[in-house]
Amino acid sequence: MSALEGIKVVEMGQLLAGPFCGQLLGDMGADVVKIEPPGAGDPMRNWGQGEEKVQWEVIARNKRSVTCNLRVPEGQALAKRLISQADVLIENFKPGTLERWGMSPAELHEANPGLIIARMSGYGQDGPYSDRAGFGGIGEAMGGWRYIVGEPDRPPSRMGISIGDTLCATYGAMGVLAALHHRSRTGEGQVVDSALYEAVLQVMEGLIPEYDRNGVIRERSGSVLKGIAPSNVYTCKDGSYMIGANGDAIFSRLCKAMGRPELAQDERYATHIARGHHQDELDALINDWTGTLTVDEVDALMIAHSIPAGRVYRAPDMLADPHFQARQAIVAVETQNRGKIMMQNAFPKLSKTPSGIRRPAPAEPGQDNAEVYAERLGIGPEELARLAGAGVI
Repeated sequence: MSALEGIKVVEMGQLLAGPFCGQLLGDMGADVVKIEPPGAGDPMRNWGQGEEKVQWEVIARNKRSVTCNLRVPEGQALAKRLISQADVLIENFKPGTLERWGMSPAELHEANPGLIIARMSGYGQDGPYSDRAGFGGIGEAMGGWRYIVGEPDRPPSRMGISIGDTLCATYGAMGVLAALHHRSRTGEGQVVDSALYEAVLQVMEGLIPEYDRNGVIRERSGSVLKGIAPSNVYTCKDGSYMIGANGDAIFSRLCKAMGRPELAQDERYATHIARGHHQDELDALINDWTGTLTVDEVDALMIAHSIPAGRVYRAPDMLADPHFQARQAIVAVETQNRGKIMMQNAFPKLSKTPSGIRRPAPAEPGQDNAEVYAERLGIGPEELARLAGAGVI
């Protein structure tokens, strides 16, 4: 059994935050029914780099797809019937949208008191900014992430992924798990309010108290964390290599690996504070050393001296790595219309109730209409045909 086997989830919304929350719950065994608009479906179906848009194959795995036009009364009534039988509703519409559709938490809880409603939005469900449009990048900016990412002499940069959306979704899924535990004791459902900017703020470490107590405003520092040294990507003869030797004992081992044991006693580098003050010159010294060796040679030395370090991987490196293979971190999934596709496996690993990829992403919007609507609501082929003809599904 999977951890969330038997938990029924209805996923409404599109693009990243809501669907990624659904992916996480689906990977843990929940039965996720995704509601897509009739026609083109979720725009995520056309997202990704390269000729084939395959990002959908990851974010929609372990889900069944039904179509339902949430902008017409009959579609709203149909969705409410599905939700009345669900354990969890996921949505990432602009706050107030559910309310306009007659699906406020109060109305949904009246029909289904145990329902857990996970709401993901830019700024949360209340407050003066709640009615503003918000995407992940805006949450990253407001939550403090964007300002500190990049080189100090350039404008704020970004990660190469939509980290704001996925953080918001991850905290949303965490809230759902906590709410399910509460419901198991009380029978009560509740609302999980996950805001993009607050999800980003949650991982900003000491940014706020450092300013509050010390007047320090964190600035962009490129590839390093200021005061944490040595911890950087260094250049070898044939590529880049990451070394994290900022602890005193680890740094001493690095000095031995470099053939420079005396550096560990040098007053400029002997302590964590001292290395932080001389971070740039220490990085230059290490970079001069790695530049005389290949990545393989540096890697062997780091392993021999038990120093946290590693290669800077791209996708081909991950696919070829024996550790990834041994732990099945990446798996081949037989998709419905693209053959086998390699993708990241379900995570985290659970020893008693393992997560996994039980079904591929639905190839077409509404491909599970007949199965889900019959199974959940007892709707037969004639009524489905009528609903399709009326543009409801």
